[in-house]
Amino acid sequence: MELNLQDARDEVVLSVEGVIDLAMKVLTQDGLSPAQAQPLARAMAWAERDDCRSHGLQRLPGCLDTMRHPRFNRNADPIPEEVSAAVTRIDADFGYSLLAFERGLEMLVPKAKAMGVSILAINNCFHSTALWPEIEAITAHGLAALIMNPSHSWVAPAGGTAPILGTNPIAFGWPRKDHPPYVFDFATSAAARAEIARHRKENKPIPVGWGVDSEGRPTTDPAAVLSGAMLTFGGHKGSALATMVELLAGPLIGGPTSLQSMAFDAGAKAAPCHAELVIAFNPALLGGETVEHNHAAAEALFAAFGVQGARLPSERRYRARQRSVTEGIRVDRELYDRILSLVAG
Repeated sequence: MELNLQDARDEVVLSVEGVIDLAMKVLTQDGLSPAQAQPLARAMAWAERDDCRSHGLQRLPGCLDTMRHPRFNRNADPIPEEVSAAVTRIDADFGYSLLAFERGLEMLVPKAKAMGVSILAINNCFHSTALWPEIEAITAHGLAALIMNPSHSWVAPAGGTAPILGTNPIAFGWPRKDHPPYVFDFATSAAARAEIARHRKENKPIPVGWGVDSEGRPTTDPAAVLSGAMLTFGGHKGSALATMVELLAGPLIGGPTSLQSMAFDAGAKAAPCHAELVIAFNPALLGGETVEHNHAAAEALFAAFGVQGARLPSERRYRARQRSVTEGIRVDRELYDRILSLVAG
């Protein structure tokens, strides 16, 4: 299949299918099973489609580094386990998290619809993608969703200077009838680590407050932060939220903290291997006889944003998604050539 629809001097325009095919070629050539590679390639393509490039093809070379971790399982075959009427556990078998999520989703959704609330605990998963694709997979069933996970200990707590917390993202989604779901997905660090790495690659300074150097001093040098410590957003509030994620998506479900994930990495510089907590809520059941009233109240809240000219989270992504459907996905030529070299190599 011809991957590029249009060549330009500084970029290549691809279809969503073209990005998936490109990622699949790289991942499977390096020995990742097709079952593991498919959801990962789709997530990267969707990130590119929605102009979330820090979680798109930019991560593909790092995925190969992760696959070389001595504990990574290229043929992981996760199987969900029913713990209770509301709880499902799935061991990702030291593969990527997305195949485990997709298989666990098949139990999470009916449990949430029947019980009102359902939990999916994913253990022993390497994770390198955004959480919003998983959120959208849940909201597509008319369910609200909350997902979180620790990472590596890259982030200093408020008042500290040494990294002990992870970037620890939190994602939430609310289903809407005539609109795309309300979704937010953000790290509890002041910036995503991939964003800091992108600034380093482009030789651009980062804003004050994103991190400190190895001596604990504020800096705008992205390289100094990557070898020092990132900071949480919102000072002590972000630090507290990051600690909550450590506990709920770590010890609560038998997973490691970010400190333990970093120790497990043992210098391999792979993606974090941790646990992931997924919670689904059924508004139709929890809302009882007032469910339509509740949805109307939610829509009134969203409409109030628009009255003030405020943007809802994910609206930018949805606009980019529509644009990509008609114009294709623009990929930096240098990155595209680098990925092609991985295929050729």
